[in-house]
Amino acid sequence: MGRKFFVGGNWKCNGTTEEVKKIVSTLNGGEAPSKDVVEVVVSPPFVFLPLVKSLLRPDFHVAAQNCWVKKGGAFTGEVSAEMLVNLCIPWVIIGHSERRLILKESNEFVGDKVAYALAQGLKVIACIGETLEQREAGSTMEVVAAQTKAIAAKVSNWADVVLAYEPVWAIGTGKVATPAQAQEVHFELRKWLQANVSAEVAASTRIIYGGSVTAANCKELAAQPDVDGFLVGGASLKPEFLDIIRSAEVKKNA
Repeated sequence: MGRKFFVGGNWKCNGTTEEVKKIVSTLNGGEAPSKDVVEVVVSPPFVFLPLVKSLLRPDFHVAAQNCWVKKGGAFTGEVSAEMLVNLCIPWVIIGHSERRLILKESNEFVGDKVAYALAQGLKVIACIGETLEQREAGSTMEVVAAQTKAIAAKVSNWADVVLAYEPVWAIGTGKVATPAQAQEVHFELRKWLQANVSAEVAASTRIIYGGSVTAANCKELAAQPDVDGFLVGGASLKPEFLDIIRSAEVKKNA
């Protein structure tokens, strides 16, 4: 059984009620491959989760962009995994580079968050990736292996984890890792999983790419053997997100 293609749309901190309704309306009216071919998840800001969930087509799912590292309580401004479960939100993004860099979330903290969310029954898109300085220093694999190791240390069942490789230098910059660069890191990550977790986890875990993915470059990226989908930023707010979803056909026809 091959790995099912996965396309996530991270809306980040964007949108008004009207804009969100418009984006959902575009998605609902668009053509997409069947859910046997591709799994699609969109991730609006917390405040719009119930609205999007109520309006979105049934073959697409909804994700939160973050959740707290443990049970709720006196943690002002945080949203707990239990709250997401209560709202029937199936997915959550954890460890996005914007949170790692701006909010100083450490590898260990991200690992704890992933483990707690999984324990509450959520599925997790766990993000990893290196900065431009780290890539230029030749330490890409060292960095992403350490990030993955912190997750692997806390997680025993990988069935509900999608690993999102997002080179920080390619997020929102218009710079994209070449298909060969993306494939190289995905291949090395899979090799790392095989050596440090298990061959089964390495073969079955979806490793998706994020970083300035557009309708123009998605097919070439999707054709890479170890690229199992995308986590899309800016383009997920535009109609071209449907083109990116349709790039799953590249894998089906491969």
